[in-house]
Amino acid sequence: PKASDSYGRVVNSSHFDRLQKIVEPSKVIMSSPSVREENFMAPTVMKDVSWSDRVMEEEIFGPVLPLMPYSNLDELIRNVQARPKPLALYLFSTDGGVQEKVLSNLSYGGACVNDTMVHLTNPHLPFGGVGESGVGSYHGRQSFDLFSHKKSVMMKPFWGDATMRY
Repeated sequence: PKASDSYGRVVNSSHFDRLQKIVEPSKVIMSSPSVREENFMAPTVMKDVSWSDRVMEEEIFGPVLPLMPYSNLDELIRNVQARPKPLALYLFSTDGGVQEKVLSNLSYGGACVNDTMVHLTNPHLPFGGVGESGVGSYHGRQSFDLFSHKKSVMMKPFWGDATMRY
């Protein structure tokens, strides 16, 4: 990725440093050396991540993918519900029942099933967060609506005020 013209860099050195601090080297299963002077950080995959790991305490906004094993889907859903709502949810499963259960029981900005980030590329899907991860949606028509202020006005004539209203 370092030699690719298509692979971006971390936006600035403070964000780069923040990302380096949330990655626990003993849990990294895929990466390559980072170059701070270039704000380059390779895609980094972490295994056996737990809820207490620093990488799970904030939104990442960088090329870090924590993998978290679980054995009980209901317990996993409860753990996610107990935390701030994520900007994105990525679920890998071929089981339609699992997909439906996770998608209908969790709140998130956008979701991808069996992929990551492609929901950002579809202009017909709104993108945005919920709760602490952001307010509002954008892409296509949603962008116009997000930056427009809709005023509600109800006009009532003076005649015919029904007493049942009071």
